[in-house]
Amino acid sequence: MTAVYPATRARKRTFGVYIGRFEPPHTAHLLVMQEALQSVQKLIIVIGSARAARNTKNPFTADERQDIITAMLAEAGIPRSRLLFVHVRDYFYNESLWLSEVQKGVQAYTHGSSDIALIGHIKDESSYYLRSFPAWEFIPTHVISPLSATDVRKAYFEDRLEDVQNMVPPAVNTFLQHFSKTNEYRELREEYQYLKNYKVAWKDAPFPPIFVTTDAVITRSGHVLLVRRAGLPGRGRLAMPGGFLEQKETLLESCTREIHEETGLSEAVNLVGNLKAQAVFDYPDRSQRGRTVTHAFHFDLGIGQLATLRAASDAAEALWMPLSEALAQPELFFEDHHAIIEHFLMRG
Repeated sequence: MTAVYPATRARKRTFGVYIGRFEPPHTAHLLVMQEALQSVQKLIIVIGSARAARNTKNPFTADERQDIITAMLAEAGIPRSRLLFVHVRDYFYNESLWLSEVQKGVQAYTHGSSDIALIGHIKDESSYYLRSFPAWEFIPTHVISPLSATDVRKAYFEDRLEDVQNMVPPAVNTFLQHFSKTNEYRELREEYQYLKNYKVAWKDAPFPPIFVTTDAVITRSGHVLLVRRAGLPGRGRLAMPGGFLEQKETLLESCTREIHEETGLSEAVNLVGNLKAQAVFDYPDRSQRGRTVTHAFHFDLGIGQLATLRAASDAAEALWMPLSEALAQPELFFEDHHAIIEHFLMRG
């Protein structure tokens, strides 16, 4: 890993913007931030994947990552007064909302200033967002590093502590050591092993598998029908009723079967007659189990008494949740289920 810093510029820009998930921050992130602070007065660090449920790809909350970044920069002699933070949710199916949230967060600090530089390195398609803010001057980083947060997480969940220590600044390593003693870490490590075994089971397939699932958004009287997952992955997370498509059923048949199996909703409820909308959700990384395409159906059961539910199949609980509560708490949901519910319920 190398950092070749350019000569100090005659004028520092007022604001720099550095966007990342930092799951967790590693030594290359630190070097980029140090380099950026040579060229800008204040660095706005945009932390992505905020307000998401913990999983092995997003193990840390945005607040935790902000604290870690602050600590590692303080350790490097950077005062907190030069740092500003923006937390941004993932919007898998609405890129404009993500861009808007980044812009809004940055503008809250810049107050109309145009003296803004975007810091980054265009290395592959994952860096597409660096072309999405044409009003900000782009300053490419000179930090060259093979490090990735994916490698750090892999070493972390496989208990290769010396490897982790070599990839992250001391302040980050201290946090990771403390976090490894928590129940959250133990649950994530169990999930990591589950996913690893899951993928091994498919390693001899002639082609990389593509799974097909169906999911249901069922609304009635200002509530949405949800299940709480009983098993891994995502144990304890809220989800739509749904599951894998079977060989000899249509997508709609699969969806209604899963609803009845997981929630105990009476067969007398006319789901098909109350089908309001349907859509395909195929974000390539939506599931850590592998490439999974889901066909989601929205059933609107109108106004009236909420049906009695009985959790079954692989659900620990079936419940009706007020729409206001469900929409306001993306951090409670499995994978992209909140985004799918949001898609149907916020269409107007």
